[in-house]
Amino acid sequence: MHDMSDEPQPKKPRPGWASHEPQAADTPDDARDDTRTDAAGLPRSNESDGEADGHGEPGPASAKTGASATAGASAKKAAREERRAALKARRTGWRRLVPTWRMVLGAFLVTALLVVGGFLLGYTLVQIPAANAAATQQANVYLYADGTVIARDGEVNRENVTLSQISEDAQHAVLAAEDRDFYTESAVDPLAMVRGAWNTLTGKGKQSGSTITQQYVKNYYLRQEQTVTRKVKEFFIAIKLDRNQSKDEILEGYLNTSFFGRGAYGIQAAAHAYYDMDASELDAGRAAYLAALVNAPSQYDVVAHPGNRAFVEKRWNYVLDGMVDEGWLDPAERARLTFPVPKRTTLSTTMSGQRGYIVNIVKQHLVDNKIVDEASLDAGGYRITTTLQKSKQDAFVESVDDNLMDRLDKKNRKVDTYVRAGGASIEPKTGKVVAMYNGIDYVKQYTPNATRRDFQVGSSFKPFVFTAAVENGSRTQDGRRITPGTHYDGTSERPVQGWPGPRYAPENEDHEDYGDITVSEATDKSVNAVYAQMAVDVGPDKVRKTAVDLGLSPDTPDLDGAGPSIALGVANASVLDMTQAYATLANHGKHTPYTLVEKVTQNGRDIALPERHTRRAVSREAADTTTSVLKGVVEKGTATAAQTSGRPAAGKTGTAEEDTAAWFAGYTPDLATVVAVMGQDPVTAGHKSLYGAMGLPRVNGGGAPAEIWGQYTRDALEGEPVSSFSLRLQPGADESQPPAPDSSGGPSSSGDVSAPATDAPDDENTDSGTPDDDGGSTGDDGSESEGENSTGGTTTGSPTGDTGDSGGTGTGTDGGDTTGGGTTDDGGSNRDELPGPGGLSGALDGRRWD
Repeated sequence: MHDMSDEPQPKKPRPGWASHEPQAADTPDDARDDTRTDAAGLPRSNESDGEADGHGEPGPASAKTGASATAGASAKKAAREERRAALKARRTGWRRLVPTWRMVLGAFLVTALLVVGGFLLGYTLVQIPAANAAATQQANVYLYADGTVIARDGEVNRENVTLSQISEDAQHAVLAAEDRDFYTESAVDPLAMVRGAWNTLTGKGKQSGSTITQQYVKNYYLRQEQTVTRKVKEFFIAIKLDRNQSKDEILEGYLNTSFFGRGAYGIQAAAHAYYDMDASELDAGRAAYLAALVNAPSQYDVVAHPGNRAFVEKRWNYVLDGMVDEGWLDPAERARLTFPVPKRTTLSTTMSGQRGYIVNIVKQHLVDNKIVDEASLDAGGYRITTTLQKSKQDAFVESVDDNLMDRLDKKNRKVDTYVRAGGASIEPKTGKVVAMYNGIDYVKQYTPNATRRDFQVGSSFKPFVFTAAVENGSRTQDGRRITPGTHYDGTSERPVQGWPGPRYAPENEDHEDYGDITVSEATDKSVNAVYAQMAVDVGPDKVRKTAVDLGLSPDTPDLDGAGPSIALGVANASVLDMTQAYATLANHGKHTPYTLVEKVTQNGRDIALPERHTRRAVSREAADTTTSVLKGVVEKGTATAAQTSGRPAAGKTGTAEEDTAAWFAGYTPDLATVVAVMGQDPVTAGHKSLYGAMGLPRVNGGGAPAEIWGQYTRDALEGEPVSSFSLRLQPGADESQPPAPDSSGGPSSSGDVSAPATDAPDDENTDSGTPDDDGGSTGDDGSESEGENSTGGTTTGSPTGDTGDSGGTGTGTDGGDTTGGGTTDDGGSNRDELPGPGGLSGALDGRRWD
């Protein structure tokens, strides 16, 4: 029981009560600042402060509430300031330099926002650009038929190839050298970029830290300058490219755009520049060396800088070891590898020698035949496999050197500085050009002598006249059918009969008169008087048509409107055109347009080639009968020097006006080849006579041209079986016809060349067409079955006789004028014809016949 007292009892403090007694000075701020606040944020007092008197009126404490609240807020603020001051007082010295965690967090967030924003902005703004011009430029590569490189043209030595055309060793070597994690990593590697920059700054070597993707972007899309802008673009383009292209595509692009030194861009060009092989043939050792070159192409060429070999070998070993580490190379094979020193000199790809001629002629052939247009060729990237065979090409050059160029003395004989040579060789059955000779060196003599059309062909045109006569069933003026045995008057300067124009009387060589002579003999001796008359008997227009059908271009200068002089070779046909025409004769009258191109690809894609159709140009009888006549020229006529070929051969010599050119056009069953020796002033480019060249009185077709032909043909066909001619002759071709009734007076002057004379023999059909063999017993290969008019091939075993011609020549006006004049022909007297009033130029008064 509690004591009761009148004294007031103390009450228990309510929650929120705070003592108002002074606190100790060393009491912590937080302990002193223990004033509580209610929900309204005002300080609470004890219950007695809020009690009312017995009547419910406020007690004496209520009057102090407002002042207490104000005092409490001021006290709290003062406490906070006091705490801050205390904390600041404690951050002295180096601690004041260390950011607070709030500062670090804020800076991190701001930086992250800037980086993300900058990345998004850069990714949006930087687009994948078009490739730069230098990266798309390629060389065109010209190859022999066997794949050997002839030349590369273009400002940039690059040949793009597909990844499948690059050996796996080469792919792995480059990856081991540049980016071993290429197939598993992203397009960019920021850590590697930082590491590369650090190594560069610290003197450990210039290192970009770029991935293969970034390097490809730099090579293909951007320039090589080292700027921040370029690096930023490279970064974003690489990321986008990695999303748009496969890893294989990027690696392929990188391998085709990297620079390997020696002027080679891309691994294909590098493989040829250092090892003369395709990228598909690279083994691990060679591939590792090429991969090492990418790091420093000029310094790592051990041929150019042999003092750097130790450092280069260290890099080479690094690449190979990386291949082993990645499982791309067997350790045992790695142990067997030795350093593959590159070749000091590889096949030259410049335009010197025959290369420049070949490149330009093949390019023109591609354009003319609409295979590739000129603009596309200029852009490059084409791989052109020609029909030229390297062994035959080399044999042609060697033969020209042996039989012509090595015999010149340009220091002591001015005329020897005029000497030029041209040649072409074609397979008759295929039309493929297998060899050409165009000049001593493209960088010294630019004009290609095999395709130029500015020298007369001389008497090498005469076989076309006889072919036209057989093809058209032509007859002499007195009605006798023209065959090899037909007799003509071979008197020099004898006026032709049946020609409606002014008097035309070509002279033979040395004004020699042959009298009554057969066509075969006139061909052997190249008698101008006979062939001029034959041209009139056949008709110059028909002769022209036959020549074009055989292979001459219809645009051949001076082929039109020549009149009787067409027989003497006033036309300026090219060596290549003449070769095509003789190839048609060798192919029994079937004409296949010649081609210089076997295959064309661009970046691995085949380019379609036009179809070439073989057509019947003249009947087999016309072609084969001509061949039978031309065999005699080699066996016993003006071209016995060609017997050095050691094979059955047929051909015809020819000499242009004033000896400005000498020709031999000949063929075996397997190869047709034409050689011309020309005279040209090296300064004025004017035509020059070749009198005295090589120390000889004159140059004729039976001399150097036939000698070149014989050696070349022997070497070109070495190892191939000897083929004999299989001929189907015109009826009566092997029979000798009786001479004209009045041989002393020459053929009748009748202008009717179609109506036979009353005493003409009534033998075979003389219509213009002769039986064709396409449906007969002769197959497409031109082989002969049987028949009374067939002759087997006769080998040419007779000893080499006099190489001079014994035929005659017509006269001309001057060396360069072909208007109305006949041509000279090669002759045994070793001197030129003498122009005079009785000659061709005097007869025609310089006029051309239309």
